[in-house]
Amino acid sequence: MTFYLDWRASVSLLGSVVKYLALTMLVPLAVAVVYGEDIWVFAASLVIALVVGVALEQLDADPDLGPTEALLLVSLSWLAVAAVGAVPYLLAGYGTGSTLGLDPSSLGALAGSIINAVFESMSGFTTTGATVLGEISVDSHSHAIMLWRQLTQWLGGMGIIVLMIAILPELAVNGAELMKSEAPGPDLQKLTPRIAETARALWLIYFGFTLLLMVVLYGLHLGGLAPEMNLYNAVAHGFSTLPTGGFSTKADSIAAFSAVVQWVIIPFMVVAGVNFALFWQILHGEWRVLTNNVEFRVYAGAIAALIAVLAVVLVGGAAPPLDRGGVTGGLTENTIRQAAFQIGSLLNSTGYATSNFAQWAPHAQIVLLFAMFIGGSAGSTGGGIKVIRWLIVIKSLRRELYTSLHPSAVKPVRLGGRIVDEDAIRGIVVFTMLYILLFFLAAVFLSLDSARIGYDLSVLESLSASLATLGNIGPGFGSLGPFGSYLEFSNASKLVMIGLMWIGRLEIVPVLALLVGGLEDRD
Repeated sequence: MTFYLDWRASVSLLGSVVKYLALTMLVPLAVAVVYGEDIWVFAASLVIALVVGVALEQLDADPDLGPTEALLLVSLSWLAVAAVGAVPYLLAGYGTGSTLGLDPSSLGALAGSIINAVFESMSGFTTTGATVLGEISVDSHSHAIMLWRQLTQWLGGMGIIVLMIAILPELAVNGAELMKSEAPGPDLQKLTPRIAETARALWLIYFGFTLLLMVVLYGLHLGGLAPEMNLYNAVAHGFSTLPTGGFSTKADSIAAFSAVVQWVIIPFMVVAGVNFALFWQILHGEWRVLTNNVEFRVYAGAIAALIAVLAVVLVGGAAPPLDRGGVTGGLTENTIRQAAFQIGSLLNSTGYATSNFAQWAPHAQIVLLFAMFIGGSAGSTGGGIKVIRWLIVIKSLRRELYTSLHPSAVKPVRLGGRIVDEDAIRGIVVFTMLYILLFFLAAVFLSLDSARIGYDLSVLESLSASLATLGNIGPGFGSLGPFGSYLEFSNASKLVMIGLMWIGRLEIVPVLALLVGGLEDRD
């Protein structure tokens, strides 16, 4: 068979994505003007992105996307936005040679600078929250750069392609196929008759929650309950919370803010892991949709159960009292808050922290590692495998056990009273197996590569690094903890983790479908 792919159509529309992404740099450019910092960095970055975007658009005057071209566009878009997003970091010397003390004349140093910048950018857009820098704050970098870092997470949270479908008529024609390729989870719920209207509805709900959090956080500051939460920090953390991103303007993450701020952020992190289509239904009068939705009930139940388990473990002395918001002995408000915050953050891949859980006892870290595997809901901004997939996998296993004892029985898998299609079940099982396989293979590579360069990486650290990047979670354990950094990995390992963040955000299948489909057709 002949493999046909109209790459010009995909790349032409990719140019539109890049062009409109350039306009978002007006936000950090305005901040740069206000603070008088890095104005030229964002002015130059905006021009570069506009020129590249317009040039790519010229490849095809009338692009027409088929299913294969749609997959290519989605896959390339996330690589392209990471590359464009890295330009301000490179120009400002953020995480690059000038920051790390490398000789810029060295070719190896230049490669390392580029990889670090792309790592930080990919981590932002995929809402991973992993960083190649440790002590990072507005004290060491400009307000504009730090806000760009936050903004990249917000842009990637609901989806770059979903945003473009909402504003570009040419993408709305193939919007359903594009959203299916990008949307987190196995189920895309069409909220309105037109897919562009659905995209706008999702982004409006997302924007509404973001704005609400910003207002509440700044209100706490005005009320004297959060001295550190000024307007800049309120906006920055609004940009990072709803996309389950995890980047902060403070080196100590949310531990740098008051207990009131931490309690306020917890419900917003939980909301970010809920299917946003449910909020649309609530706005249209379907008040019982949350209690009737089996995925939401399991998601909420898992959070509550794991908070209780972790709180009990912490009471048993699983964490020393730390300077950075550590856990003190006994079942205190602080212990409950630490348990609630860490579970609310890691279960749906937000990645914020109020305590250095990398220093907690192993059994407390095991609870957190288990939470990382669960993930948010389908249609949310959360990462991970997703609750609905685990539900269907478990129900499928139960069916297999039942039919082993009753071979003649016909027992469909049901979810919320509805029969789940067998093709959907196979797809979910395949995804879960691929996810776990990639997780272990990447962990082995990171461990071996770290040993090659003499970087002492424990088994738990290598496992957490793989899971944190593939699941778009961010922090791991040990030196990769919430106040740690991925800086010490080799360039090869960083490239692998960039790939993990990319393929994890696209949920594996779109990327592999392009590669495997092309190879099979070529054969």
